[in-house]
Amino acid sequence: MNKIDEAQIILDSLGFDTKQKNKIAALTLLALANIKETDKWSSVSNPRLGVAKGIMTFISEEYDVTYKENTRESVRRQVLHYFIQKGVVEQNPDDKTIPVNSSKNNYALTDEFLKVLKTYDTTKWSKSLKVFLKNTKDIVEKYETAKSFDLVPVKITDDKTINLSAGLHNDLQKAIVEEFAPRFAPNSMLLYLGDTANKNIHIEEDKLKELGIPITKHSKLPDVILYREDKNWIYLIEAVTTHGPVSQKRINELEELFKECKAGKVYVTAFPDMSVFKKYSTDIAWETEVWLMDLPDHMIHFNGDRFMGPR
Repeated sequence: MNKIDEAQIILDSLGFDTKQKNKIAALTLLALANIKETDKWSSVSNPRLGVAKGIMTFISEEYDVTYKENTRESVRRQVLHYFIQKGVVEQNPDDKTIPVNSSKNNYALTDEFLKVLKTYDTTKWSKSLKVFLKNTKDIVEKYETAKSFDLVPVKITDDKTINLSAGLHNDLQKAIVEEFAPRFAPNSMLLYLGDTANKNIHIEEDKLKELGIPITKHSKLPDVILYREDKNWIYLIEAVTTHGPVSQKRINELEELFKECKAGKVYVTAFPDMSVFKKYSTDIAWETEVWLMDLPDHMIHFNGDRFMGPR
């Protein structure tokens, strides 16, 4: 029996359904365990692997199976997501502040499952597996609790707070809602807030539809949308830490997406600090606004005879 077959047997023993114990799931497990075809399961180790340059590379080099580049998302959503739910895998075990979309994002076997896996094909396997399955709920809760300590709480209203995943991008989004909005969009309503881990974490669908803004899973909405009713202004805000300022190309995309919206559009690019702003300053479109998280009382207007307003 080859290692792929054995990995599928292990996944079956853990209670995974057909989709989560297919060939790519088995290969993912082998990569995370660093098990080559001639290795014994007792030699399992626990490297920290990203999807593309870690898991996919291992599969290609050690098992001569090459998947298309767009398979990465399938591995994340259809394999690793379920491995995490079963307490088999932990995301970013050494640094919970790494955002999901970071190049440093990585996955590793949980310590509990690592111990079980080392017993496969031995007389200890059945007993260690039984104990692991019995404790799965507690194991998952343990890692979820550890992860929750690094969440970014954002106060939406006086009586509502949501939690974003950890990372600089979401720190910046928190500042937009809690610092930018009261200063430069007073009494505005938060219509949309994305998250690196959950794209539509806060969305006011009814109000967006009322304003003529279509919402589909393919909508390329800005990171934050605010609506100021007294002026009938809608603030379209991009939070920029590594890419994506409000360039002319981005404006053209949003103008098309928001073509049925009659509210005046205020385009804002938010940066964490001056150094990141300088990096992208040549890409920013004229007649748009710039706000810096570390200088919250100030705005930069790109050209024009007014401070802020719709284009």
